[in-house]
Amino acid sequence: MGDEGFYLQPTVFADCTDNMKVFKEEVFGPVMTLTKFKDVGEVVQRANDTDYGLACGVFTKDAKVGNELMQRVRAGLMFWNCYHCADISAPFGGFKQSGLGREGGPYGLQAYLEIKNVVQSTQI
Repeated sequence: MGDEGFYLQPTVFADCTDNMKVFKEEVFGPVMTLTKFKDVGEVVQRANDTDYGLACGVFTKDAKVGNELMQRVRAGLMFWNCYHCADISAPFGGFKQSGLGREGGPYGLQAYLEIKNVVQSTQI
């Protein structure tokens, strides 16, 4: 898209399998992979069976399913019925090989702070 620069049109990969590189790795860009599943347990297993865990998007009308996925999927940023709609002051960062630490909000300050434990005896 566009005449200058490097742009990729939004792309959907359908009928992906667990062993496909596009399904297993972090792909940055307007890319989506689609895979059929039988139950929520299978979704959780597939979502967690990767070396990455930056973000996850879940679209469901079933609150029970949504809550279960939010609790069980290992990703640093979870979107439910939206995507990339986080508040800038909220913590941002991934799990596993998807980044170190957290940015945003008070969590973003922790990388710049050191905690010191000082103990003083009242007996001399």
